[in-house]
Amino acid sequence: MISLKKSITPMNIITAASVMIMVVFSFYLYKTGAFSNADHFIAFIKGYGIWAVLLFIIIQAVSVVVSILPTSIGCVAGIILFGPWLGFLYNYIGVSVGSVVAFMLSRRYGNPLVKKIVSKKIYDKYAGWAEKGKKFDKMFALAIFFPVAPDDFLCYLAGLTEMTYKKFISIIVLGKPVSLAAYSVGLTSILHYAVSIIK
Repeated sequence: MISLKKSITPMNIITAASVMIMVVFSFYLYKTGAFSNADHFIAFIKGYGIWAVLLFIIIQAVSVVVSILPTSIGCVAGIILFGPWLGFLYNYIGVSVGSVVAFMLSRRYGNPLVKKIVSKKIYDKYAGWAEKGKKFDKMFALAIFFPVAPDDFLCYLAGLTEMTYKKFISIIVLGKPVSLAAYSVGLTSILHYAVSIIK
């Protein structure tokens, strides 16, 4: 049994404080109505002027860890605020950082933390993937490359497997651009089409 003294380490304190800050930050954003729709989110980010890019990246990272903002809203906001290329880049940086943080938290604190963060329905549906050994790595890579599953949760799930940090980061770095680019290109086309109709 792990003693209380051994569990109170500087790293555990820093991690717990960081998670708490993310939760409080997420609650603040929720209360301001920033996440109610894309327009409110865009207006909220714009209000921070020169800090808008940094705030956007932080929110995208936190969204992976705490699931506070749907990917579609983040992608739309990024495109409208910064254009298709920079919007894609800032989404990519934020989502990638958040994915690594989720993996690190899961690897350090295990199943109890993951069960508290995600819904029971999602957990029960995909938890079996973690028991597939090396096959999980391929399934995870495909899910990141072609986002057909809740990839934020799968980052937590990957932390419960024997996947190495190197492999996880490689999959995120190489796979995320494809799915985010698909979102960005698709949403840009839709926005351009909508504008052409209005004109």
